[in-house]
Amino acid sequence: MGKAQKYVLLGDATYPLQDWILKPYQEDKDLTQRQLQFNYRLKRAHSVIENAFLRLKARWQILLKCDDCSLELLPTLVLACCILHNICEAHDNPFNEEWLESTEPTELPKPCQPAPAAMEDSQAEQVRELMCQYFESCGEG
Repeated sequence: MGKAQKYVLLGDATYPLQDWILKPYQEDKDLTQRQLQFNYRLKRAHSVIENAFLRLKARWQILLKCDDCSLELLPTLVLACCILHNICEAHDNPFNEEWLESTEPTELPKPCQPAPAAMEDSQAEQVRELMCQYFESCGEG
């Protein structure tokens, strides 16, 4: 869209809109078709990420028990598992679906209510609008 953008994290509606946290538009009857499409694509991307993390945790179950690991070691452990996981995926190492059975979906605590508007970054709306325009220009998918 003619403007360089930095990376963003995907959040849901409970997170404050920041220039580094992309969240959906608030669902109401006044959303435009373009905003609805943006929300749909954001939700699809979020589900892909959740599935990738589920597969990562299923293959490397040490990630389910990181509470006995020092905080200094934790980033290295996660990075090592990601690298090994990507190597396995790149070399078509079979993923055993039974591994998924041993990974209980653990929901991390997150806010139940949307963040107050005062926490939102006014500049972040420009980032979301650029992404919305970009998704519109990409067509269906």
